[in-house]
Amino acid sequence: MFSPSPGWAAVLTNWAPAPLADLAILLATLGYGWLARARIGWPWRRSASWLLAMLTLVVALNSPVGRYSDVLFWVHMVQHLLLIMVAPMLLVWAQPVRLLREAGPPALAARLDRVLGGRPTRWLTAPLTGLALYTALVVLTHLTGFQQISATHGGIRVLELAAYLACGWLFFYPLLGAELGPWSLPYLLRFVVLALAMGTDTLTGVALMLTSRPLAPAYAAAHPGWGPSALLDQEAAGAIMWFGGDLLMMILMILVAVQWGRAGAEQQGLGTWLEGARRRSLLGAGPDVGAQSGAETDAELDIDEDQRALDAYNAALAALNGRRPPSRPAPDSPDRR
Repeated sequence: MFSPSPGWAAVLTNWAPAPLADLAILLATLGYGWLARARIGWPWRRSASWLLAMLTLVVALNSPVGRYSDVLFWVHMVQHLLLIMVAPMLLVWAQPVRLLREAGPPALAARLDRVLGGRPTRWLTAPLTGLALYTALVVLTHLTGFQQISATHGGIRVLELAAYLACGWLFFYPLLGAELGPWSLPYLLRFVVLALAMGTDTLTGVALMLTSRPLAPAYAAAHPGWGPSALLDQEAAGAIMWFGGDLLMMILMILVAVQWGRAGAEQQGLGTWLEGARRRSLLGAGPDVGAQSGAETDAELDIDEDQRALDAYNAALAALNGRRPPSRPAPDSPDRR
């Protein structure tokens, strides 16, 4: 329980460690730094993005934001935006998956390729999957009675915060930067997905502001005699979700629009993405699909000049007709000549 009406000095100096989270942050940072040194030429911007992501987590968990997130609903909303948007964006820009593949041992790189090319990873990191998880998590944890339970049960609050970070990373993973992964989306689809997610933030924020009863009275009970009323606190939380969440999404949409404008003609529409989907439909999503180091992507391979793709296409047509595909003559056979 916090003392009544704490002054600004007491608030700003109210930092406290989160031992398990701090240990994970420290170990992850040491590991990232070791791999970045081993990978010659690793861009400093990615390392800086990693450090900013770790600093964001420290602020969200150890600072007054973390300390008062169980006392004031609007402070919890600040923590929410830091964990589900700011930290995941910085993590994606840091590209830890690419660093692990390029600087890790060869056996680990091969295993990572298999994981990235596997069907479960493709489904889990699909843009629509991330959008659905993001929408469900934001709506269900704020427009139901979940906040009342979370504010009064420490274990559930820990799971909630971890879910924010994981869900945010899955959402932004295929949308931002050039992180290694199974999806290479055209900028138009990235823009549309971000716009839909902004609608989720707007809906949640407006609903909180217009709701006439407190959804989580536990916040007001945690600061008797000081602070805003339960409804004012809830309205402030909704405003932060609405304006803060929309502002962050708008900044990302502007960045995507700038990248879209600078992209080549082949990346302006859906051409390369559809060509990649066509190739995967013929050849399947093997371990090399989407897990390449950058030299050649699905869409850059001309499947009409790839004999393996032509054989797969002929086999698919033969299956539709209910007969076996004709065998292709050997290169040295008379029929070939």
